[in-house]
Amino acid sequence: MCTYETETVDIEGAGKGAAGWFDLTRAAVYVDHPQRAPFGHTVNIDFANPAEGPSARVAVELTEEAALALVAAIQRAIAHAPAGLASANAPA
Repeated sequence: MCTYETETVDIEGAGKGAAGWFDLTRAAVYVDHPQRAPFGHTVNIDFANPAEGPSARVAVELTEEAALALVAAIQRAIAHAPAGLASANAPA
């Protein structure tokens, strides 16, 4: 069952689409029918920069298990790095 609930968050980063790299400013997460993945429903994540139009978007469709594993892997990677190393406030 689709929840039709979308969680959005403002983000800072970069993504690579068909036309090359672009700044990311927004992520949207929702559970819905996938476009490509061979499952009935997936956790869908759209990384985007709405100001640059629809081509400035990277979409992923993950199983629930894969999405939770990704969250855990992100948390572990950050925990293994010095605090603040990948912060927006860290020197480049």
